Amino acid sequence: MATSTRRFRALFISDVHLGAKGSQAERLLDFLRDHDADVIYLVGDIVDGWQLKSGWYWPQAHNDVVQKLLRQARKGARIIYLPGNHDEFLRDYYGTHFGGVEVQDKAMHEGADGRRYLVIHGDHFDLVVTQARWLALLGDKAYDIAITANRIFNTLRRRLGFPYWSLSAMGQAESQEMR
Repeated sequence: MATSTRRFRALFISDVHLGAKGSQAERLLDFLRDHDADVIYLVGDIVDGWQLKSGWYWPQAHNDVVQKLLRQARKGARIIYLPGNHDEFLRDYYGTHFGGVEVQDKAMHEGADGRRYLVIHGDHFDLVVTQARWLALLGDKAYDIAITANRIFNTLRRRLGFPYWSLSAMGQAESQEMR
């Protein structure tokens, strides 16, 4: 049975990290197949330039996500790309359009209730990213190791018949318990 596409005024998508092995592009693609919007905000780190610099990784699913977004732009959705620290190479292109995708530093979103919201990635406020880039790159490598470990762990879980388990979700749950 086919599911109908749910339509929204806006969708906010962040930290997809296309080009990184830990990207869950297939899950995003599934989401995009079932959800449509007048405006889609791509709020930073959609493409992982840091990973692509250290080694090219771009499977078909990553290509499919890009194609799906471009298709939505052709169908009339406004796509606004707000680069983050991992896709900072796009900051040189503020004010330009690529295939219907607008590249901007920041955007203002007006909610259905008329309230206005500033939309940015937020890395501008991260002192590690802005003041100690070496530490941010070290943290990125540690993150890669965690993602690889999580992927191996989930491969074993899948073979044993267990569902996907997220290391980051466990960390978030522990943070909540500490509060």
